[in-house]
Amino acid sequence: MTDQKETAPGWRELSVATDGTVSIDRQAVEDPGADPFTAALGILAAAAKESGEETLVHSTDETTRTSSWFTVDEEGMMTVAGAPTQDTGSHAAVVPPTKDEPAAPVVETIASAPLAPAPATTEKPTAVAPSAAPTPPETPSGPTAPGSRREARRSFLTQEQIEEPAKQGWRGFLTSMGIRMTPGAAERAERTDIQLVSQHWPGPRTIAVVNGRGGVGKSMTTIGLSATFARYGGSGVLAEDNNQTRGTLGWRTEKGPHDASLLDLLPQIDRLLAPSAQAADLAHYVHHQTRDKYDVLRSRPELLASDQRFDADTVDAVHAVATKYYRLILIDSGNDESDAMWLRMIHHADQIVVPTTTRRDSAESAALLLDALHERGGDYAKLAENAVVVVSQENPAVKPSVVAEIAEGFKDLAREVVTVPFDPAMKDGLLTYGSLRPITQRAWLAAGAAVAKGL
Repeated sequence: MTDQKETAPGWRELSVATDGTVSIDRQAVEDPGADPFTAALGILAAAAKESGEETLVHSTDETTRTSSWFTVDEEGMMTVAGAPTQDTGSHAAVVPPTKDEPAAPVVETIASAPLAPAPATTEKPTAVAPSAAPTPPETPSGPTAPGSRREARRSFLTQEQIEEPAKQGWRGFLTSMGIRMTPGAAERAERTDIQLVSQHWPGPRTIAVVNGRGGVGKSMTTIGLSATFARYGGSGVLAEDNNQTRGTLGWRTEKGPHDASLLDLLPQIDRLLAPSAQAADLAHYVHHQTRDKYDVLRSRPELLASDQRFDADTVDAVHAVATKYYRLILIDSGNDESDAMWLRMIHHADQIVVPTTTRRDSAESAALLLDALHERGGDYAKLAENAVVVVSQENPAVKPSVVAEIAEGFKDLAREVVTVPFDPAMKDGLLTYGSLRPITQRAWLAAGAAVAKGL
């Protein structure tokens, strides 16, 4: 980068472009060893050290056309500054503050449009000769005149939505110093995903987590999505184990102050569906996750499948209880796609999520399931078309190219594909959202947003 000291107008012009490019006095800042903004601070700090005085900086954000002033000392520390103006005729010249004059505070103003009265009609009516045939009225080309005073005036309650300032990265750092910065693309995308998973739908929704092969992450996906929806959207989320063959959902979630399972719930279904039943009554049979804020309805993995294999009517009754007390039900399924429990679960599903690891046999099993649903047509085909596939990296040694290849193979089979990186916290034992790495939490948020789009 060339020396810019001679071209600087008494202060340095720092510009942040819409693509994140940072420049000083119209010269782009590039430094392979740091992000552009950190490199720019280094240049401004070096200028302060050379001159013996703090460097005054005029910063502009080209995304919103907003500007601010601050100083940078030789240590790279920034302080908000002001820029008083001096009348020079047709323009206002910027005058850097002196040591004897305090810097003017930076004040942000938001201008709102004035209330506009209804347009007045100035044309005089034209007389029509008695012998002339009546002419149909012309359709006005402009806006239709309001029919009442209430429609004519502008509501005082109408206001523009103002975007919250950045909270992440260097933009968030400047915001914390009083320099309001708009969020970058990554932060905006995260806010959009949070809004998607935070919403409540009119009526309960059921999500079935399915793959005919075991060990592909069905329980992990059920937990990850349940925690995401409950943490951001609030209570009313149930993770249900619909598995007669050693379902592990109960092993990987918190245990409540009892040992109840689905088998204990069944004799109480009529009572729980009665009008006099209360939501707190269900706490006897579900296990609340104190950190992630959702409930778990466990199976009994220590029992044989023959002891907890139910017919379609039983599945219907359990689902009736679940939808009475919860707004969102995520069902962890077994591996037998011909079982009555599995088929009835699919009947109740508003959407399916198909988890797979990067192992090719797991991915093939997921693809065969989607193919079979497509071929059956009707509601089954709609579920397959609206499906979300979650590809989890089960081993840190798996190359990113393999993860991308597996994900790419599902692009034509499902509505959306999301990848989740390897995380030691997802391997074994109790699984909680807070134990995951930030990058893994962000991946589950993206998966939840993908599911929410289909609800």
